[in-house]
Amino acid sequence: MSEKKMTTEEVNQYMKEKCGFVPRMFKIINTVTPDPGRTFADFYASIFSDGALSKAVKELMFMAGGVAYCSPRCIIHVIPAIEAGATSAQVFEAASVGMILAGFVPGGPGIPYAFEYALKCIEIDTNFRAGKEWEYLPQPKFDHGVY
Repeated sequence: MSEKKMTTEEVNQYMKEKCGFVPRMFKIINTVTPDPGRTFADFYASIFSDGALSKAVKELMFMAGGVAYCSPRCIIHVIPAIEAGATSAQVFEAASVGMILAGFVPGGPGIPYAFEYALKCIEIDTNFRAGKEWEYLPQPKFDHGVY
Protein backbone atom coordinates (compact mmCIF):
# COMPACT_ATOMS: atom_id res chain seq x y z
CA MET A 1 0.00 0.00 0.00
CA SER A 2 1.54 3.31 -1.05
CA GLU A 3 1.21 6.53 0.93
CA LYS A 4 -0.29 9.68 -0.56
CA LYS A 5 2.40 11.92 -2.01
CA MET A 6 2.76 15.09 0.09
CA THR A 7 2.98 18.52 -1.46
CA THR A 8 5.84 20.86 -0.56
CA GLU A 9 3.57 22.78 1.79
CA GLU A 10 2.32 19.58 3.45
CA VAL A 11 5.80 18.17 4.04
CA ASN A 12 7.05 21.52 5.36
CA GLN A 13 4.15 21.56 7.83
CA TYR A 14 4.83 17.92 8.74
CA MET A 15 8.48 18.78 9.42
CA LYS A 16 7.46 21.78 11.51
CA GLU A 17 5.21 19.55 13.63
CA LYS A 18 7.78 16.75 14.01
CA CYS A 19 11.00 18.79 14.28
CA GLY A 20 9.84 22.19 15.47
CA PHE A 21 11.35 23.84 12.40
CA VAL A 22 12.10 23.15 8.74
CA PRO A 23 15.84 22.99 8.09
CA ARG A 24 16.86 25.34 5.30
CA MET A 25 18.18 22.54 3.12
CA PHE A 26 14.79 20.82 3.29
CA LYS A 27 13.01 24.01 2.26
CA ILE A 28 14.86 23.47 -1.01
CA ILE A 29 14.83 19.64 -1.17
CA ASN A 30 11.09 19.56 -0.42
CA THR A 31 10.41 21.61 -3.57
CA VAL A 32 11.88 18.74 -5.61
CA THR A 33 10.61 15.75 -3.63
CA PRO A 34 8.88 15.53 -0.24
CA ASP A 35 9.98 11.98 0.61
CA PRO A 36 13.37 12.84 2.18
CA GLY A 37 11.76 15.59 4.26
CA ARG A 38 9.12 13.26 5.65
CA THR A 39 11.69 10.54 6.35
CA PHE A 40 14.08 12.97 8.05
CA ALA A 41 11.24 14.39 10.19
CA ASP A 42 10.29 10.91 11.39
CA PHE A 43 13.92 10.09 12.20
CA TYR A 44 14.40 13.41 13.98
CA ALA A 45 11.26 12.92 16.06
CA SER A 46 12.39 9.43 17.08
CA ILE A 47 15.67 10.83 18.44
CA PHE A 48 14.48 14.13 19.93
CA SER A 49 11.18 13.07 21.50
CA ASP A 50 10.87 12.92 25.28
CA GLY A 51 12.54 9.86 26.76
CA ALA A 52 15.02 9.52 29.59
CA LEU A 53 15.95 13.09 28.64
CA SER A 54 13.33 15.65 27.73
CA LYS A 55 13.05 17.06 24.21
CA ALA A 56 14.10 20.46 25.59
CA VAL A 57 17.29 19.02 27.10
CA LYS A 58 18.15 17.17 23.89
CA GLU A 59 17.66 20.34 21.84
CA LEU A 60 19.85 22.30 24.28
CA MET A 61 22.52 19.60 24.00
CA PHE A 62 22.48 19.92 20.22
CA MET A 63 22.60 23.71 20.45
CA ALA A 64 25.55 23.50 22.86
CA GLY A 65 27.34 21.26 20.36
CA GLY A 66 26.72 23.91 17.73
CA VAL A 67 28.31 26.51 19.99
CA ALA A 68 31.29 24.22 20.72
CA TYR A 69 31.96 23.61 17.04
CA CYS A 70 30.93 27.09 15.85
CA SER A 71 28.20 25.62 13.66
CA PRO A 72 25.67 28.28 12.70
CA ARG A 73 23.25 25.64 11.44
CA CYS A 74 23.28 23.74 14.73
CA ILE A 75 22.53 26.69 16.97
CA ILE A 76 19.09 26.88 15.35
CA HIS A 77 18.15 24.21 17.89
CA VAL A 78 17.62 27.02 20.38
CA ILE A 79 14.16 27.49 18.80
CA PRO A 80 12.81 23.94 19.27
CA ALA A 81 14.39 23.96 22.74
CA ILE A 82 12.36 27.05 23.63
CA GLU A 83 9.23 25.56 22.07
CA ALA A 84 9.80 22.41 24.16
CA GLY A 85 9.89 24.52 27.33
CA ALA A 86 13.52 25.58 27.78
CA THR A 87 13.90 28.82 29.72
CA SER A 88 16.23 31.69 28.83
CA ALA A 89 18.40 30.71 31.80
CA GLN A 90 18.69 27.17 30.41
CA VAL A 91 19.62 28.50 26.96
CA PHE A 92 22.28 30.68 28.58
CA GLU A 93 23.73 27.81 30.61
CA ALA A 94 23.74 25.36 27.71
CA ALA A 95 25.38 27.96 25.45
CA SER A 96 27.97 28.54 28.18
CA VAL A 97 28.74 24.82 28.40
CA GLY A 98 29.18 24.73 24.62
CA MET A 99 31.51 27.72 24.81
CA ILE A 100 33.72 25.99 27.39
CA LEU A 101 33.63 22.72 25.43
CA ALA A 102 35.08 24.55 22.42
CA GLY A 103 38.30 25.00 24.37
CA PHE A 104 38.62 21.34 25.28
CA VAL A 105 37.70 19.31 22.19
CA PRO A 106 40.69 18.21 20.09
CA GLY A 107 41.09 20.71 17.27
CA GLY A 108 38.18 22.73 18.63
CA PRO A 109 37.73 26.37 17.70
CA GLY A 110 38.53 27.71 21.16
CA ILE A 111 36.54 29.60 23.74
CA PRO A 112 36.84 33.12 22.23
CA TYR A 113 35.35 31.94 18.93
CA ALA A 114 32.60 29.89 20.54
CA PHE A 115 31.74 32.88 22.72
CA GLU A 116 30.34 34.60 19.60
CA TYR A 117 28.07 31.61 18.96
CA ALA A 118 26.95 31.53 22.58
CA LEU A 119 26.00 35.21 22.28
CA LYS A 120 24.11 34.45 19.06
CA CYS A 121 22.06 31.77 20.88
CA ILE A 122 21.16 34.28 23.57
CA GLU A 123 20.24 36.86 20.90
CA ILE A 124 18.03 34.36 19.07
CA ASP A 125 16.38 33.42 22.38
CA THR A 126 15.70 37.08 23.23
CA ASN A 127 14.34 37.96 19.79
CA PHE A 128 12.24 34.81 19.40
CA ARG A 129 10.58 35.27 22.79
CA ALA A 130 9.88 38.94 21.97
CA GLY A 131 8.29 37.99 18.64
CA LYS A 132 11.01 39.84 16.76
CA GLU A 133 12.78 38.76 13.60
CA TRP A 134 15.87 36.64 14.17
CA GLU A 135 18.42 35.00 11.96
CA TYR A 136 21.08 32.46 12.76
CA LEU A 137 23.16 33.03 9.64
CA PRO A 138 22.87 34.99 6.41
CA GLN A 139 20.45 33.73 3.78
CA PRO A 140 22.26 31.63 1.16
CA LYS A 141 22.47 32.98 -2.35
CA PHE A 142 20.76 30.11 -4.13
CA ASP A 143 18.25 30.20 -6.93
CA HIS A 144 16.16 27.11 -6.21
CA GLY A 145 14.71 27.33 -9.71
CA VAL A 146 18.06 26.14 -11.11
CA TYR A 147 19.30 22.63 -10.30
